Amino acid sequence: MTTIRLFRPDDAVAVAELITRCLREVNSRDYPAELIDRMCAHFNPLRMLELSQQRQIFVAQQATPAPPTSAGLVGAGGGLVGAASGAGLAGAASSEGLVGAGGGLVGTVSRDGNKVFTMFVHPRAHGQGVGRQLMTHIEDLAAADGFDHMETGASITGHGFYQRIGYTDVRVSDTDFGINYILRKPLR
Repeated sequence: MTTIRLFRPDDAVAVAELITRCLREVNSRDYPAELIDRMCAHFNPLRMLELSQQRQIFVAQQATPAPPTSAGLVGAGGGLVGAASGAGLAGAASSEGLVGAGGGLVGTVSRDGNKVFTMFVHPRAHGQGVGRQLMTHIEDLAAADGFDHMETGASITGHGFYQRIGYTDVRVSDTDFGINYILRKPLR
């Protein structure tokens, strides 16, 4: 079972490592290596702590430990399996700092009002509903706060996911990190 909770400062390393893993294993299919390196450098643990002061960050936490992997990412208490949004830390993830007290992190998403940021799901958790669960969580919060729609900027890699969960294209912009699709979804 996966639960959604607010980001805690001790999650910063695990979330940054998760984002890095997603960027290097998934987003690298759509972006050149130098751009992936810049995105990884941007989403470091310190940056995650800074962002947590600017917007709400949520993590999806796995209630039961994941099985060990050949990459050595899972410790005795569980493992990191995902995060949600757009871009992480250079290098391979390690087993250190990935596991919280209740199990492994499997995803992350950030929210500021009705704006979605930094949604990532661990590559091994793709297709298991973690991203949809994260998005439903923040959409429900935004609706409760009185917003009538959500908006996000999606990478080339994440664009199709957002379309599958009801977001529609508004425009395309060019950013320091490449093409960004701006999408919206009505909440009512």
